[in-house]
Parts: sequence; structure tokens; C-alpha cells
Amino acid sequence: MEAEVLRLGHRAHRDARVSTHIGLVARALGASKLHYSGQKDDSLEKSINDISDRWGGDFEADYVKNWKKFAKEFDGIKVHLTMYGDLVQNKIEKMVGKKVLIIIGGQKVPGEVYDIADYNIAVTGQPHSEIAALAVFLDRHSRGKALETEFPDADISVKPSERGKDIVKK
Repeated sequence: MEAEVLRLGHRAHRDARVSTHIGLVARALGASKLHYSGQKDDSLEKSINDISDRWGGDFEADYVKNWKKFAKEFDGIKVHLTMYGDLVQNKIEKMVGKKVLIIIGGQKVPGEVYDIADYNIAVTGQPHSEIAALAVFLDRHSRGKALETEFPDADISVKPSERGKDIVKK
């Protein structure tokens, strides 16, 4: 699975937690990058890149000044996650195994996103979180393999345990 995420319209004072969680979910479920537009936020990049350094993997976050140009020039399938799109289960087979750019809105999504995207995909027609939509999409795109993502170069990891915390540090 080759997936990257583009977070549109990041506002540092308002969206730091949501954008960070988007990066965490993307990394944990097998995406390789979080690109974000809107306000440049060094603390967002530092936070996500620090997680990758400590918990393993090559995931990184970077700022994209011109999201429209970036999305149009992306060499792969462009997927816009929106509750107004086609249901993921009806379209996912066309994307499995292919390089995708997953576009997620922040503030009001510009209308041209719907035209730039190859697919406008919904995980449900009900109000929900873009973080949840990203998790569901990445799980479906990887056919469940994203849940088995391992980071052998991690300095910190969690050993599965039914009760309590079992943290392993190198």
C-alpha cells in the first residue's frame, strides 16, 4: 500500500490537535507522509516527526504552500474523503494496491477539490470525523493489513496486553 495524506486548510491556533491526530492515524495505518496546507505550523511538523523518530517508521510531515498545484501534480490516484461521496465499499477495489493521495478537509473545503479528486469517497453518509474516515479508508485500502503495521526501528513500542500497559523501550 502506498498512501499519502493531504490535510487542507490547517489553522495552527484551532486545528493543531486534529491535524496531529490525522498524522498519527495516517502513520499508524501505513501511510508514508502527511502534507498539510493552510498555516505553516512548525510545532505540528516537529510533533509528528518526533513520534516517527521514537516510535519508528519513515513517516514525515511537511508543509505544502500551494495545495491545488500539489494535488494536481500528484502521481497517483487522488481520493477526497467526504460524507457526500460514493461509499468506500463500492469503489475501494479500484484503488487497492495503487498509490493514493488522500485529501482531507479542514475548514470549508474548496469546491475545486471535488473536481481535482479522481474519487470523492464517503465512509458513511452521516456526520463524522475526518480522522475516523481516514482510519476506515486506510484499513480498507490495505485490506486490513494496515492493522498489522510494525515498526522494527522503534525505540518505543507497546506489547499487546489485555490488561495494563506493557511498554517496551530499547
